Amino acid sequence: MTETATLAGRLRVRPHLWLLVWRGAFGLGLLLAAILAGVVIGETPLPVATVTAELANKLGGAGFPVDPIDAAIVWNYRIPRILVAAACGAGLALSGVVLQALIRNALADPYLLGVSAGASTGAVAVAILGVGGGTLGLSTGAFIGALLAFALVSTLARAAGGGSAQLVLAGIAGSQLFNALTSFFIAKSANAEQARGIMFWLLGNLSGVRWPDVALAGPVALAGFLACCWHIRALDGFAFGAQSAAALGIPVRWVQAVLIGAITLMTAVMVSLVGSIGFVGLVIPHAVRLAVGPRHGRLVPWSALAGAVFLIVADIASRMLIPGQVVSIGVVTALVGAPGFALILIRSRRRG
Repeated sequence: MTETATLAGRLRVRPHLWLLVWRGAFGLGLLLAAILAGVVIGETPLPVATVTAELANKLGGAGFPVDPIDAAIVWNYRIPRILVAAACGAGLALSGVVLQALIRNALADPYLLGVSAGASTGAVAVAILGVGGGTLGLSTGAFIGALLAFALVSTLARAAGGGSAQLVLAGIAGSQLFNALTSFFIAKSANAEQARGIMFWLLGNLSGVRWPDVALAGPVALAGFLACCWHIRALDGFAFGAQSAAALGIPVRWVQAVLIGAITLMTAVMVSLVGSIGFVGLVIPHAVRLAVGPRHGRLVPWSALAGAVFLIVADIASRMLIPGQVVSIGVVTALVGAPGFALILIRSRRRG
C-alpha cells in the first residue's frame, strides 16, 4: 500500500517537473538563439562558424584562425551590444510587471509614469550641466532624477485623489515636465554636436555600449530579477490591493519601498546606458500575461525572458530597416508598442 502511494506520488510530481524542465530549456534556447542572431546579423553579416570560433577562442583559448576585423566586431562590438540589450529588455519588462501589480493599473510602466523621463533629465544634468562637480556618474544622476520624478508624480497623484488613474495622469504630466527640462538643458548648455548626440541617445541607442556597460547592466538586471522573485507572493497579494496584501501578513510599506527602489534603479541604469526606450514595460507584461496567466511565479521569469528577446530582436531590426543606417531602437519599440498600447486600451474598455 505504501509503495503504491509512493509510485502514485511520483507520477503526480514527474509531469510537473518535466514540464518545468522543458519550459526552462525552451526559454534558455530561445534566448541563446536570439543572442546568436543578434551577433550574426548586422551591417556586416558574419558566418555562424566565425562567431562560434571567436567565442571558443575568447572563452576557451581554442586558437581557431579568425580574421582580426571579424574577431573585433564579434567580441568588442556585437556581443556587448546584445548582452546590454537583453539586460535592458529584461529590466524594463520587470519594471512594468511590478508597477502594474503595485498600482493595479494596466497602463503603468516606467516610461508612462515619468520615471524614464526623470532618469534622462538626471543623466543630461550630469553630462551637460556638470551637476555633482564630477563626483556623480551618469547612472547616479539618472537614479536621482528617477527618484525625484517618482516622488513628484506620487505627490501630485495623492493631491489629485490618490487613485491609480490619477497616478497615470500625473505620470503623463511629470513625463512632459522632465522631457521639457531635458530639452531646456540641451538648448541652454550643449553645442550643436553634443545636442545631436544626446537627442540620438534619448531615442534609444545601443551603438556605444561596450564591456564595462555589460558589467553594469547585467548585475543590476539580475539583482532586480532576484528582488522580484523574492517578492512573488507579495506581488500576487498586491494584485488584489494593498489591504489584501496586508491581510496576508505582507509588510506593505517595506515591500513597496524595496520594489520601487529596485525598479527605479533598473530604469535609471538602463536609461543612462542606452537612453529612454518606451513601451517595453507596458506591452511585454501584457503579452506574457495572456500566455502564462496572471500569477507572478510565472509572469516574472517569462516577462524577463520575453523583454530580453524582444529588445534583441528590436535591435536587429534597427540595424536592418534602412541599409547602411542604424535607426534608434526607441523608434522600433514605438512602432511595435503603439499598436500594442491601443489594444490594451481597447481590452481595458471592454472589461469596463
